[in-house]
Amino acid sequence: MKNILIINAHQKWEGMSAGNLNNFFQDNITSYFEDRDFLVKTTKIEDGYDINKEVDKHVWADLVITQTPVFWFNTPWIHKKYIDEVFTAALTQQKIVLTDGRLLEDRSKQYGTGGISQGKKYMISTTWNAPKEAFDNTSQILFEGKSADEALINLSMNYKFCGFEILEGFHSYNVIKEPQINNDVNRLIDRLNKIILT
Repeated sequence: MKNILIINAHQKWEGMSAGNLNNFFQDNITSYFEDRDFLVKTTKIEDGYDINKEVDKHVWADLVITQTPVFWFNTPWIHKKYIDEVFTAALTQQKIVLTDGRLLEDRSKQYGTGGISQGKKYMISTTWNAPKEAFDNTSQILFEGKSADEALINLSMNYKFCGFEILEGFHSYNVIKEPQINNDVNRLIDRLNKIILT
């Protein structure tokens, strides 16, 4: 694993979310890999992008990390637009994914097995207003025991559909009411250390 693509999915909301924290985490992830002689490419969706170049970045990357805030239990809408445009272009160009996997002549082929990105990895890194206690706890009403990764399964499924291995995500919790940024950075470094050692 040598090539790292970091996608910053933040979208500014005046008076609510300027993007400083997600930029901070993106910068920390970038520095972490560059300091260890990995090759890093970044995309900040809000600044614009070329669809075909983004497809090629996904072909190039060994590891893709999406750094994103969670707005209303999903990524900002510009990220959904990015996914629709880039992954549709990749399918059309037969890059990272060829088909949905099913074959009329072989009904045993499963939906979601038409990817050609085996050996590549994907991870989400998020910022939540929700506290950590809201997850992995069946007594919690909203998530009913789901992990933060499970709550955002729609993100990782795009990549799994293409054959990527889905890694455990990194989540920064309670960032508005009770941020723990220094602790979060240490946890992020620990998470990245585990990735490069496996």
